[in-house]
Amino acid sequence: MTGDTPEFCPLGIDGILVRFARVLTEEANAQALAFRDAVAVAALPGVGEIASSLTSVRVSFDPTVTSRMSLMEQLREIAQTLSAQALSPKRLWHIPVAFGPDHAPQLAEAAALAGVTEDQAVAEITGQDLRVIAIGFAPGQPYLGMLPPHWDIPRQGSLTESLPRGALIAAVRQLIIWAADAPTGWRHIGQTAFEVYRPDAAEPFAFAPGDVVRFARVSDHEFSALRQGDGNGGARCEVLR
Repeated sequence: MTGDTPEFCPLGIDGILVRFARVLTEEANAQALAFRDAVAVAALPGVGEIASSLTSVRVSFDPTVTSRMSLMEQLREIAQTLSAQALSPKRLWHIPVAFGPDHAPQLAEAAALAGVTEDQAVAEITGQDLRVIAIGFAPGQPYLGMLPPHWDIPRQGSLTESLPRGALIAAVRQLIIWAADAPTGWRHIGQTAFEVYRPDAAEPFAFAPGDVVRFARVSDHEFSALRQGDGNGGARCEVLR
């Protein structure tokens, strides 16, 4: 792959893999998601499932309707016409987070591993918009990134038996908002009152890949009030396009 040109690779007898990078970057993730959406809108004859990963997209096709060569040419044209607007996020989430000792029991440890103070860690977490690069592990659970390189910290040496729903977790250079009470090998560095998964809602998953999240620090007192609400936890969604 050269420059911004994606790789187009045969995948099985009925698939094409379009890879935008071999290492995760925000740009490659944005390109993969925008390409997936553009292929879906194009409704090309014979195309079946369109599945994106962090930096690539698998496009399946019916060999009785279209050929791999013909489809590859169509996909190349779509990749070449992705606009800057298509790569930009559609929604920005503003989410309050408590970083007090009762709500961030491993913040100090994570900050030390990252080589920053606790205040610097919170400033870095709240000072940039973090992209929803994937949803997974638990229903609606977002993986947000990327933090600066010094946040490439190791996992714990042992498992934490359970962390509460809404916990903010540091996992290498990504942050995760815990979707349900569950164990983890990563560190609990903050707490939200936001429910990322609401099974009874019209749209059970709050986030979609490509959304961006902006965290705001709140006091323990403010957080207690937010926790008494309806599960929104003071979060606000801003539609960007």
